[in-house]
Amino acid sequence: MAGLALLAVVAAASVLAGPEYLLATARRLADRPLRFGVLLVGVYLVRPLFAWPTTLVAVLAGYAYGPVVGFPVALAGTTASALVPFLVARYLGAGSGLVARLGDSGERFFAATGDLRGMVASRLAPAPSDPVSAAAGLSGVSTGAFVAGTAVGEVPWTVAAVLAGSSLDGLSTTGLSAVSWELVAAAAAVAVALLAGPAYRAASARR
Repeated sequence: MAGLALLAVVAAASVLAGPEYLLATARRLADRPLRFGVLLVGVYLVRPLFAWPTTLVAVLAGYAYGPVVGFPVALAGTTASALVPFLVARYLGAGSGLVARLGDSGERFFAATGDLRGMVASRLAPAPSDPVSAAAGLSGVSTGAFVAGTAVGEVPWTVAAVLAGSSLDGLSTTGLSAVSWELVAAAAAVAVALLAGPAYRAASARR
């Protein structure tokens, strides 16, 4: 247990030290699945504090576990990681000022789209993960819809990252680009399609 706890601390230190240290640690542990798993858990937990992209950690999962095992591991980690800013925002509340306005805007958005549809569309859109999670927490999105919508909407990004990681011969900061413009355009198009109906109804109601 002490060794596993130490690896969790190493994960946090890796994020603090920057990507090169994280990648070096991942390379050393890639042939030790259990210890590498603890490293991933630690990085996923502290990732929101430093706004690291979820695709970076998914690349590591693909590199160590391959696409078959790496995909469910990365998707579960991404979804759990997103819960951190969501729950923090829900606990702290909207308060006043800019944060309150963000919460009000989010409430109107999810009232128009529904929690699940809104979350799926938000995850498919090429937007930073953690602000989306925080906005959902401020907007009163149910935890179940948040988890389900995040898991569904993150599928294309996670697949791309895991496949990129599984194809790497070695880890380096120059080989971690997992998202192509074609994927961004396709995911954005699906997000727009999901929001077209609610947007039309909202516009019609204002006439």
